[in-house]
Amino acid sequence: MEYRTLGKDLTVSAVGLGCMGMSHAYGAPADKKEMRELLAEAVDIGYTFFDTAEVYGTPDNPHHNEELVGEALRPYRDKVVIATKFGIYFDMESKQVNKPLLPDSRPEVIRASAENSLSRLGTDHIDLYYQHRADPFVPIEEVAGVMRELIQEGKITHWGLSEADEETIRRAHAVCPVTAIQNRYSMMARWYEALFPVLEELHIGYVAFSPLANGFLSAKYGKDSKFDLGTDYRSMMPQFAPEAVEQNQKLLKLIETVAEGKQATPGQISLAWMLGKKPYLVPIPGTRKSDRLKENAGAVDIKLTAKEIEVLDRQLDTMEMSDVFGGTSCK
Repeated sequence: MEYRTLGKDLTVSAVGLGCMGMSHAYGAPADKKEMRELLAEAVDIGYTFFDTAEVYGTPDNPHHNEELVGEALRPYRDKVVIATKFGIYFDMESKQVNKPLLPDSRPEVIRASAENSLSRLGTDHIDLYYQHRADPFVPIEEVAGVMRELIQEGKITHWGLSEADEETIRRAHAVCPVTAIQNRYSMMARWYEALFPVLEELHIGYVAFSPLANGFLSAKYGKDSKFDLGTDYRSMMPQFAPEAVEQNQKLLKLIETVAEGKQATPGQISLAWMLGKKPYLVPIPGTRKSDRLKENAGAVDIKLTAKEIEVLDRQLDTMEMSDVFGGTSCK
């Protein structure tokens, strides 16, 4: 494993582990014992960066993921960086599989969230605390002020913003320096590349979630892939529709061709492309499987030259591809 620095001084593994899918959005929660073993294996491989959130759970246990991550990583707490998030909850009255998000970043809510996350994670501090989505009713300066207080109190050490735009980043950073943003990014979702100059100017890291387009870029799914309609968000993601799989064959062929040349997997090429773009970019693919955990970690050993990345970017710029899941919006 290689390591990178987010912001001024937060050192993390170059590939992190997104833990959401162990509890939420990718079917019924995985077996807790198996996931504890997987998280221990990740530490053994060299992963030091683990991502969760207070809302990753089930109707029966809304905080399933924080509890799982906290319990599994407790023996390794001094070796790992734990990121979690505040500021949203799900509209449970909605009948949608992918339920709308309701933002709430009032200072008193943030403080309660922080205390509850600390308790569930079984730790005395959160290494990286993200606002999960912007709250249109609470100025970002007010949120940043609470983050500054939590840092002074030692309850968090760094903070960040998820799915943030340039204006929000600048306003937040002016009050309390932002360590990282966590935005969607993949070969199919490149709309936040416009933020690169801002991040470089302010020395802010970019943590990329859904770096494999929710698994699609692993090239493991076809037109006949089935997903549980009640618990698996992929059942309604546009890139997994049969016609989209057909539409994206040229993209998958491009990645597979590069993979063959590098003796790598398509998923590794997707991650290596990202790692080669910027030194402050850290993807956090999720998995429930040991072999995929090792495969994703192995992406750090696949090196694409600046020229190879430039050629790939030019092809992606002009390639027809389907829509890709763009995240859940706030109501």
